[in-house]
Parts: sequence; C-alpha cells; structure tokens
Amino acid sequence: MKFYDLSLKRYSVRKYLDKKVDRELIKKCVEAARIAPSAENVQPWRFLVIDDPEKLNELKKAAFSGVYSVTKWANSAPVIIVVLAKTDILANTIGTFLQGTQFYLIDIGIATEHLILQATELNLGTCWIGWFNEKKTRKILNIPSKYKIVSLVTLGYFEFNEKRTKKHRKKLDKILFFNSL
Repeated sequence: MKFYDLSLKRYSVRKYLDKKVDRELIKKCVEAARIAPSAENVQPWRFLVIDDPEKLNELKKAAFSGVYSVTKWANSAPVIIVVLAKTDILANTIGTFLQGTQFYLIDIGIATEHLILQATELNLGTCWIGWFNEKKTRKILNIPSKYKIVSLVTLGYFEFNEKRTKKHRKKLDKILFFNSL
C-alpha cells in the first residue's frame, strides 16, 4: 500500500470486535516502532503489551475510571499497549536543558506512529490515548519510576466503516508556507 493511501486509511478506532489479536501481529507493529529514528539514536521507547484478559480488565478499571471515564470506550479493546519513555537517558536530559525541547516525546511520537501505521496496514484498528489515570496505571502494572507513561494505544479488530475514514483536515494552503509566514 502506498504511504499516502495508508495515511488516509488510518483512523482512531473506538469500538473493537471481541477477537483475540495474534502476538505475531503485535510483534510486527512493535517491530515497526523499533526501527523508528530517535534523537542521538537513544531509542527511549519501551512498549508494554497487555493482552491477558484478566490483566487487561484490571488495567481498564484503573485507567478509565473517574474523570477518565470519557475514555471508557477503550474497554472493548482486546489489547492495550502502554507506551513508555525511559527518562534516565543523559542525551534526553541535555537536549531538554539546551533546547527546551523534550526530545524523547518527539521520539516516542514517531515510534508510536510507526506502530499505528503498521497496525493499519495489517487491518488492525488503533487509537492513541493520552487521557487515562497515569498513577493507577503505573501502580497496577508495577512500572518503575525511571519510565514515564506517555500514552496508551488500543489495538484490535474492528468493523470497517467507509464513512469514518473521511478526514476532516485543514486545506494545504492553510498550513503550508514557503519562505515566510
């Protein structure tokens, strides 16, 4: 599939089928993330895949309750990938200090998008989640403090809906400038 077509096909899936995702497909998605570029090649990403039904239910109860209940649609996902950043990497600390940019977040964004586009190519749905209870998620999964939980990504099979793939984006002439704003 051509890249532009793949980008058009990808959309945020919020309703999944009750169907197990083979771990080999999950590994393909994480492999796509693994080969992403990163600042100084530090590769700060780590991916914790939760696919055990019991553990998944614990995570869902912890992550999507209270003020985070607007994200409860994620309860239908058969897989949740916890996207972590290893924050104790010297290059990230120096980059943040000198440039004022947390490069590890850019690195994680690139890697996660690689994962999501690979899933799309495999006809798996995904949704990138930033609104979840980080504290409870950390506790339930016993995640050490040297890792920052950046996001969660739901993953699974879904009913394809042609109408949902329509993108509502700004026109190119509203976002593209040459040589000056």
